[in-house]
Amino acid sequence: MWAHWRITAGGSVPLHPFTYVAPRTLDEAVAVLEQHGERARPFAGGTDVLVQLRGGRFDLDAIVDLKGVPEATALDLNGSLRIGAAVPCYRIYEDSAVAAAFPGLIDAASLIGGIQIQSRASLGGNLCNASPSADGICPLIVHSTVAVVQGPQGERRLPVEEFCTAPGANVLGRGELLVALEVPAPEKGFGAAYQRFIPRNEMDIAVAGVASALTLSEDRATIASGRIALAAVGPTPLFAAKASAFLAGKPATPETFAEAGEIAST
Repeated sequence: MWAHWRITAGGSVPLHPFTYVAPRTLDEAVAVLEQHGERARPFAGGTDVLVQLRGGRFDLDAIVDLKGVPEATALDLNGSLRIGAAVPCYRIYEDSAVAAAFPGLIDAASLIGGIQIQSRASLGGNLCNASPSADGICPLIVHSTVAVVQGPQGERRLPVEEFCTAPGANVLGRGELLVALEVPAPEKGFGAAYQRFIPRNEMDIAVAGVASALTLSEDRATIASGRIALAAVGPTPLFAAKASAFLAGKPATPETFAEAGEIAST
């Protein structure tokens, strides 16, 4: 049983005591989460959940550390990419093969917090935190990433763009946890990037962000397909479906990109 201190305007008060659980299997993790319901949270890097806990956003009876669960800590590249929900950001951008194949994810992993934060924070945690301004979610969307969820009823999968439901809320039900993110192998001619506007030079929350991915046809002058996603412009990160569909078959010119941007902004 762990207890710590919460900092409030009136001084320090003790946190509600909670149990730290370190399961070794998904079934063990699911069992604890199902038992405690909303009074339990999965724990990967803790860079969001522990701050929120100390800030008084919620009280917990159990923290479920996923770092001992193999499926949550594996980073596997075999054409497609599988990122365990607890894989810290630095492991993604320090892997040269991953960096070459999935450039948009590298943009995301290298922007979440600072270097110290990136040694613990994960793309999975960034997704589960469901902040509208999250730097990791839009790049996952344009890479057509699928979220792998495990719960009492077994496994289910859904596109990342359907995972967040409101600021700080997601689709996970009682006893469910995000296990991994599966990113399909990029096609020939694929490229992706993420950019954001922030008030300071670094380590700030995005005022607005955009991720884009394009696959060019063999002539390298025509867009075969495209995906655009927007951060910090709505209650959840948004997949710009109309703008993405508009890009298919268009010439890869500044005029096309400008028109797609206009569509995405409406």
